[in-house]
Amino acid sequence: MADSVVWITGASSGIGEELAYAYAREGARLVLTARREDKLNLVREKCLSYTKECFVFPADLSSTDQLEDLVDNVIKQTGTIDVLVNNAGISQRSLAHATPLENDRKIMEINFFSAVALTKLVLPYMIKNRSGHIVAISSIVGKFGFPLRSAYSAAKHALQGFFESLRAELKADNIKVTIVSPGRIKTEVSKNALTKEGVAHGEMDPGQDKGMRADVCANIILKAIKKEKKDILVGGKELLMVYIYKYLPALYNRIVTKVSSK
Repeated sequence: MADSVVWITGASSGIGEELAYAYAREGARLVLTARREDKLNLVREKCLSYTKECFVFPADLSSTDQLEDLVDNVIKQTGTIDVLVNNAGISQRSLAHATPLENDRKIMEINFFSAVALTKLVLPYMIKNRSGHIVAISSIVGKFGFPLRSAYSAAKHALQGFFESLRAELKADNIKVTIVSPGRIKTEVSKNALTKEGVAHGEMDPGQDKGMRADVCANIILKAIKKEKKDILVGGKELLMVYIYKYLPALYNRIVTKVSSK
């Protein structure tokens, strides 16, 4: 990965932050994007302990009409993009019937449309170079539905379908696509999840608090990208739910209907 240009969104914390450090240790030229410039600059300082270049481009990716200028500015700075990691996202903690439609739209905009829009703007450069790697950070609830996650799960299902289709289309252009579905990773995602009021949940889910460390997750993801894996699961015993859903649907239905919806 030395000297490759790697653009990571949602890079100010969690999996995105740890991926930045993992790629920095590989000597990659980094581009970091998230909303909070102060947090990004802290990540940048640490990355520069390992690599010679790390650029910060703060942005609200849900404002998809502004992404064309963002991509133009990144390309002017770096000349190209070799790896794009679509990691930015926001989760949810609210019942579907109690969730205002504006919240559904916001969650879909951040988790799905921002990744699609950014990918479409970066792809022409990759196609021209006949090389590149697109990474979509999804979730295991992109494989099955789960209570209190209706919009989040829908957005991650949409990511799965879009990037699977894109992978098939880009084979002739020598561009790889990796879809990553994490389970319980110890990050701030549950604290930042939207409630029905549209504000941060503010609490760490007990299961997530005991989840895989974000740095361990990032190293697994990096290895999968290097090996050009198409679709990977990352996490602990909660990953069994993916197989229960697929092979034992009756058991899956019993489990999810017993989950507390409060």
